[in-house]
Amino acid sequence: MNTTTAKSANLGFPRLGIKREWKKALEDFWAGKITEKELLGVKEQLQEKHWHQQIEAGIGLIPVGDFAFYDHMLDMTALLGAVPPRYNIDSGAEIDLKTYFAMARGRQDANSDVTAMEMTKWFDTNYHYIVPEFYRSTQFRRGWNVPFDALKSARQAGVQNPRMVLIGPVTFLLLGKIMDDGLQRRDLLPGLLLAYRQLLEDFADAGIEWVQIDEPVLVTDLTPEAQELIKQAYNHLYRLSKRPKILLASYFGGLEDNAGLALSLGAEAIHLDLVRAPEQLPEILNLIDDKTILSLGVIDGRNIWRADLHQAFILLQTAAEKIGKNRIQVAPSCSLLHSPIDLNYEKSLPPEIKEWMAFALQKLDEVSLLTDALNNGIDQTIPVFQSAREALIRRQTSPLVVNPQIRAKTISKSMAARPSAFPVRKQVQQQRLQLPALPSTTIGSFPQTKELRKIRADFKKGEISSQDYKIALKNAIKQVIRLQEEIGLDVLVHGEFERNDMVEYFGEQLQGFIFTQNGWVQSYGSRAVKPPIIYGDILRQTPMTVEWSAFAQSLTDKPVKGMLTGPVTMLKWSFVRSDQPLSETCMQLAAALREETIDLEKAGIKVIQIDEPALREGLPLRKKYWKEYLEWAVKAFRIASSGVKDHTQIHTHMCYSEFNEIIESIAALDADVISIEASRSKMELLQSFREFQYPNQIGPGLYDIHSPRVPSAEEIASLLKLALRWIPSEQLWCNPDCGLKTRAWKETKEALTNMISAVKLVRSEIA
Repeated sequence: MNTTTAKSANLGFPRLGIKREWKKALEDFWAGKITEKELLGVKEQLQEKHWHQQIEAGIGLIPVGDFAFYDHMLDMTALLGAVPPRYNIDSGAEIDLKTYFAMARGRQDANSDVTAMEMTKWFDTNYHYIVPEFYRSTQFRRGWNVPFDALKSARQAGVQNPRMVLIGPVTFLLLGKIMDDGLQRRDLLPGLLLAYRQLLEDFADAGIEWVQIDEPVLVTDLTPEAQELIKQAYNHLYRLSKRPKILLASYFGGLEDNAGLALSLGAEAIHLDLVRAPEQLPEILNLIDDKTILSLGVIDGRNIWRADLHQAFILLQTAAEKIGKNRIQVAPSCSLLHSPIDLNYEKSLPPEIKEWMAFALQKLDEVSLLTDALNNGIDQTIPVFQSAREALIRRQTSPLVVNPQIRAKTISKSMAARPSAFPVRKQVQQQRLQLPALPSTTIGSFPQTKELRKIRADFKKGEISSQDYKIALKNAIKQVIRLQEEIGLDVLVHGEFERNDMVEYFGEQLQGFIFTQNGWVQSYGSRAVKPPIIYGDILRQTPMTVEWSAFAQSLTDKPVKGMLTGPVTMLKWSFVRSDQPLSETCMQLAAALREETIDLEKAGIKVIQIDEPALREGLPLRKKYWKEYLEWAVKAFRIASSGVKDHTQIHTHMCYSEFNEIIESIAALDADVISIEASRSKMELLQSFREFQYPNQIGPGLYDIHSPRVPSAEEIASLLKLALRWIPSEQLWCNPDCGLKTRAWKETKEALTNMISAVKLVRSEIA
C-alpha cells in the first residue's frame, strides 16, 4: 500500500442485512427453528457479504469484530469474561451462546430462571446496549474466541488489512454498573488492563497491524477520576512491547477540553467526528505531534443525507496541508451501524428526494471518492463533486421542503400551559375516572400476530379493501378490550394493531415525511426499526388516531387511553432534515400533535398518553448544551399536551432514562402521569423522584417486557412494595416496563395476569 497517500477507512458496518437476515436468524434460533451451527452460518454469510461490499467500495482499512451477536457492549462483556455470577458459568470456561443470550434476554426453563442484564441507550442514539455489571468477584479474562474466528474469515474473504474493533477499557468501565457497595472503578482497572493486554498481544501474534479502540467517552464531560483512568489505561497499553498500532476513536461530538488528553495517550492514530464537530479540526492540527495519524470522519454516519463533498474536501485539504496526506485516513463520522445499508434497494422514493440521500454503501463511495480526490487532485472527480453540489442546491430551493402555510402559523406562550395546576387537575380527573388505589394500565401496544401483520401489508399493497382492513382491525381491538377487562386492568388501550411502528405510523399521515422500503437499522438484538425521513415542513392534514381510539372506547365503560408518540421522540427516531435547527422541526411536530390531542378529547377520550421515550436520549453529551435543549424539548411536549381541558388526563412514557440530572425538566413536562422502565434496575430510578419530591403521579415498570420470561405474582408484588418505599401509594400507578408489541400472546396474558394479582395483593395490604 502506498505510504505517501491518504487511506480510506470505515469504523463499522450495519449488521442486520438488507432484508433483515440477522433478525430472522436470531428469532428462529431463539424459537428453536434453527441450530447454533445454522445461526453461525448466517453470521458468516453476512460478514463475508459486508466485507466484499466494503472492498468493492474501495475501502482500504476495513473493520473486523464489529458484527455483534446481539450488541457490541455485550460482545465486549463476553470477550472479557465479565459474566455476572447469577449465570453460573464456570471460572475459565468459554462463554457459550446460551449464556450470552441469557445475559441479553434472561432465561426461564425447567432448570433455571434468571433475569437479563440492564439495557440503556448508546450515548445519544436510539441504539440500546447491554450494561456491563461489575462485582468484587469479577475477574476479567478472555471469554471467547469470536473476534479471532472473524479475523480468519475476513482474511479468507480477501480483506487484506483488517482492523480489529474493540470497545475501549475506559468506555467499558464508565458505562458499566457497580453492583457491590464500596467497589470503585479504579479497583477494576488493573485486572481489566491485563485482559486488554492479552488481547492486544494475541492480535499482534495474529498479524493484525491496526486495532480500533472506541472511546466515545472522550466527547463527554470527564471527571478528574475518569481522566486519570484514561491516562493509566493508555499509559499501560501504549508501553506494551508487543501490540498492534492503535486507532483511538472518538465520535458523536468534539473532543473539546479532552483534546490534549486524547493526543497525549500515545495512540498512533486519532479519529475525529468532523460532522458533529468540524470546528475542532484547527485546534487538533495545532496540538498534534509530527507522527500521529488523523482519521477524519467527514461523512455523516448518523443520517441519510448526501454529503457536501466540497465542504468535506476543504476539511481534508486543510489537514493535508498541515500534516501531509500520508497521515490522513478518510472515514465516516462513526460506525455505519446507525445507517440503512443500500439506497439502490429503494424503488419507490420520489427521484427528486432520493437524489438528496446516501445510505451506508453510498457513504462508503463518498469516502473513496474523497480519498481519491485528496490523493490525485480534485480535477479527476469534479463532475461528481458538481453533481453533489447541484443536488444540494435543488434540495435547498425545493418547494417540497418549505411550506408557507406552515411557516405562517405562530405558537403563543399560552399554548404551553394547562388551564390549571396539577393538584386541581388531579381532583377533577379522579372524580371523572373513579380509579382505585394503585391504578393499573399497560404502556399501549399489544402483540401483533403474523396474520395481522399480513393484513396490514396486504392493505398497503392494495390487495384487500379498506372496509375489510377496518373490519380486521376492529375485531382485533374487540378481542384485546375483552382480554384487558377479563384480566382486570383499570385503564385500557386499543392495542395499536394499525401501527407498524410508533413513529412511522404518524409520519405516514403527516406532510413532510417520507418512507423507505428497506431502510432498516438495528435498535437492539433482533429489534429493527425503519426510521421515517423528515425532509420538509410538517403539517397534520387529518386526524390520525381518533377513529381507532373512539371505537375502542365505545366497547367498554372503562377509560381507554388515546396513544400518541411525542414530538421529541418523533424527531429523534427519524432521520431528520439537516437544513434547519432541530428545535424548529420539533415545534412543527408539537403543533401537529396538539391538534390530535384536541380531537381525541372531543371524541370522548378521557386519558391521552404522549410517549416521550427519547427525551433523555436527545440530551446533548455535554452539560453546557443541556439547558438550551431541555427548554425547547419541554416546550414542545407542553405544546402538544396542553390544548386539553383539566379533566383530560395526560400520560407520558419514558424508556431507559437516568432521571436524577434532569428531574426538574421531567417535572416541567407537567404530565399527570409518567410511566418509566424500572424493573431491571429494581426501582433504583425512583430514588431521584423521591429526593426531588416529584409532585405528579408515577408508573414504574413492574416487569421487563424485553425478556421472554414471565415473572410470578410474588416477584411483581415485591417490586411494587419496593416502589412504595420511595413513592406514596396515592402517586403510584402499576404497569409493565414498556409496550407489549414484541412479546408473544401467551407470555403477555400470563405476565399481565400475574401483575394484576400482585396489584390486588398489595392493595389489600395497604388498605
